[in-house]
Amino acid sequence: MSQLPQQPGVEPPPMAPSVNGWNAAYVDELYAQWTDNPDSVPEQWRSFFEGFDLGFRPAPQDDDASEGSISSFQESVDRLISRYRELGHLAAKLDPLEMKERLCPDLDPASFGLSESDLDRPVDPRDLPLDAPSTLRDVIEFLQRTWCGAVGAEISHIRCMKQKQWLQEKIEAIGGRPKIDVEIQKRILRELQQATGLERFLMRRYIGKKWFSLEGGETLIPMLNELLVAASEDGAQEIAFGMAHRGRINVLVNILEKSYDQLFTEFEEAWAEDFLGAGGDVKYHRGFSSHVITDAGKPLHLSMSSNPSHLEWGHPVVLGRARSKQEQRQDHEGNSSIPVLIHGDSSLPGQGITQELTNLSKLDAYAVGGSLHIVINNQIGFTLEHDEAYSGLYCTDFLRGIDIPIFHVNSCDPEMAVAIMLLAYEYRKTFKSDVVIDLWGFRKFGHNETDEAAFTNPLMSALIKKTPSILDQYAHMLTDAGVVGSEESDQTTKRLMELMDAAQQRIKEQPVRPVPLALDDQSTWAGLSPEYSDEPVPTSVPRTRLEQIAESLGHVPEGFNLHKKLERILDLRGRAVLEDLPLDWAMGELLAMGSLLGEGDDIRFTGEDCQRGTFSHRHAVLFDTKTGEPWIPLNHLGNQQGQLGIHNSPVTESGCIGFEYGYSLGDPKTLVIWEAQFGDFANVGQVYFDQFIASSQKKWGRSSGLVCLLPHGYEGMGPEHSSARIERFLQLCADENMEVVNPTTPSQMFHLLRRQMLRGFRKPLIVFTPKSLLRHESATSRISDLTDRGFFRVIDDPAMETSESAERITNVLLCSGKVYYDLAQHREETGQDDKAIVRVEQLYPFPQKEVQALFERYPNATFTWVQEEPQNNGAWWFIYDWFRDNFDMSINYVGRPANDSPAVGASTVHREEQHAILVRAFRNPTPATTPAAS
Repeated sequence: MSQLPQQPGVEPPPMAPSVNGWNAAYVDELYAQWTDNPDSVPEQWRSFFEGFDLGFRPAPQDDDASEGSISSFQESVDRLISRYRELGHLAAKLDPLEMKERLCPDLDPASFGLSESDLDRPVDPRDLPLDAPSTLRDVIEFLQRTWCGAVGAEISHIRCMKQKQWLQEKIEAIGGRPKIDVEIQKRILRELQQATGLERFLMRRYIGKKWFSLEGGETLIPMLNELLVAASEDGAQEIAFGMAHRGRINVLVNILEKSYDQLFTEFEEAWAEDFLGAGGDVKYHRGFSSHVITDAGKPLHLSMSSNPSHLEWGHPVVLGRARSKQEQRQDHEGNSSIPVLIHGDSSLPGQGITQELTNLSKLDAYAVGGSLHIVINNQIGFTLEHDEAYSGLYCTDFLRGIDIPIFHVNSCDPEMAVAIMLLAYEYRKTFKSDVVIDLWGFRKFGHNETDEAAFTNPLMSALIKKTPSILDQYAHMLTDAGVVGSEESDQTTKRLMELMDAAQQRIKEQPVRPVPLALDDQSTWAGLSPEYSDEPVPTSVPRTRLEQIAESLGHVPEGFNLHKKLERILDLRGRAVLEDLPLDWAMGELLAMGSLLGEGDDIRFTGEDCQRGTFSHRHAVLFDTKTGEPWIPLNHLGNQQGQLGIHNSPVTESGCIGFEYGYSLGDPKTLVIWEAQFGDFANVGQVYFDQFIASSQKKWGRSSGLVCLLPHGYEGMGPEHSSARIERFLQLCADENMEVVNPTTPSQMFHLLRRQMLRGFRKPLIVFTPKSLLRHESATSRISDLTDRGFFRVIDDPAMETSESAERITNVLLCSGKVYYDLAQHREETGQDDKAIVRVEQLYPFPQKEVQALFERYPNATFTWVQEEPQNNGAWWFIYDWFRDNFDMSINYVGRPANDSPAVGASTVHREEQHAILVRAFRNPTPATTPAAS
């Protein structure tokens, strides 16, 4: 059995003057103060004395107490035991700095009618791991050591009695004294030496640089190392890490085994290739992956996802990627890939994305078998102390709502921290549930190594300067115990410094690639290119195959009770291809997905109400009206097909977008689709579009094939349900980083989805999907559109069939999306046939060749951009800049004037505005010279 590091109060004497042990003199003194002046004692004691006055004046005990008295005494002991299990964490010795005394008056024996004279009476310890009988003194000592020592466990909120009992037994088996053998003690010391040594080397050699030191929380490193040992012994294949910048460098080097050469190359910024084209990122944001051999001698893959400065926002990405890896391995228990999410004590309660991801944790579509959460609790965030950072007692309080255990641990007790790490892992493995470890430490320096914390937090800074390092405390303990010699420990530290010094000298002459390539031959991305290509790929499908898919779409199993209103829809779907019926938008989508599934691709499709579709057009999942059982026709196409996982998401955008983005990173061979209920709901996920989807390849070398479907169109539904903010996505476009498309026909949607999977690269695809066009009689396609052609980036005016008809055109109306149908209808109604209407279906990468060809096709025409959106919204400024910079010409504008709101709130005013756009579009424009609204 190991000896714990010496910490004041970890094992207090049974009669110490604290509220948790019995000390009559201490309590009598406070009671006398309270009697004279109630305001002279702390509030917790005022409440205590008011409610339990008689408890401080216990009646004399009769040695020959009756059986009834003994039962009453035992009942008080039982209640004391329960109270410790429920509230002991409130008095646990968690703070290495001991800034405030942590007390819990409710644990005082007096509140249960127990007196000092009872301490040596025999009691039944019930299910405590103590001899029966034990004395009350023994029971209190055990409870104090177990529940109020270096770990404070919150489990009383868990509603599953089986889980709560399991936790209680495991915690009390540790009993405040973890049984750590010598081999593990030496590993803990080694990991602390490496963690502390790295920090000290960087502080000496890279003055003025930032890396967000782990000092004060170095215990994280031996905790993670022992997790790797346990997981690898159980056959896990991967640990998937997510964390922000605090301690990230240390974890990368000492857990993921990023080499000193790689790290110092980053510090020296010596690998120029990373920064070509204004790319790359700072060293404490970038991801990493490695194959390691753990101390158990077992192989394990480790990954650290890239993370921007939005501290907690990388975690849903980690979970999505882990889910994809689990499903690729057909792992339904979540044992093969284990997510470890490392948080900050201020960001965890402060950023709402953490609530979103924990809400996802037990939903079928997002479950990963539980995540291990570790909080690096510095007790400060930048300059923010906890009373300004969160409303609860702990930064983890909000997590109590999802029935997961929370362990608060003093980082200056590395052995207890390791024991709790292994307990958390075992709990996750047993119950497939999240677990939280709140590692209380401190931050040796300021927010970063160039910051002075004493400016704003002088008291804490003064205490930190007086506190020995965790390494020094633990090394001293092991030396005293004879586990290692002081000379041996010093030699290890010296060797580490020599290794780092040699690496620093090497990279000055020969820098190395700091991060492994994402698209190597051993990964799931093997064979895919990071480069975009506009080379068309064949996306057409034979008619016979489409007939088979349509037949399945129109079929339900015998005995299935289909909703009456869906019978006609399924009948039309079943006959659509065979009878060459007009195909609506839903059929374009479903046939595309069915064809990909038939080719062996899997599809993951999520979003709010996506099974039915926000506008009730899709009905990809059918429900038996009597049993409620679902039926997914596309999963019954044949034996060799891929699988469609289509899931309604919770009312959550950010967490779900991040999850799906992560899934797309993990499996490029699955078509991953996220659909917004309305396009403007994507606003809530803007962090992911800005920091991840648009820029991840440039910053981190990570490609994604995520498809986002954003319903967009002006139909008088008001400012909240009209615009998907086309302009914002176009502002994010550069260097062919993603595709932005506004298709207008079902066949275009069909080829778009197929194209996404059939090309030799992956780029994010943003699709502005229609609402009113879902059932528009003109917005249909024929079977030949699916079997005989592909996707058109630009669709020329079908009315201009000959060159003669094109030559008489005086104005070409360029547009994108639904407004095309409004323009075509207005032209038909007014007979103004001297204007061509051309659809730009793909906005980015801009179809340069196709638009250039329009100038030759319409030699006598001016060009006008027509849009429904206000002038400061939509594609206008993007189009204007493109014409000016790439064609050296101006273009006219017709649309709504600039507006600080996307759309008017009244449908009648909307119709007036829409009509005015159409009238202005068909006027004869003057040649454009400046981007003015007409």
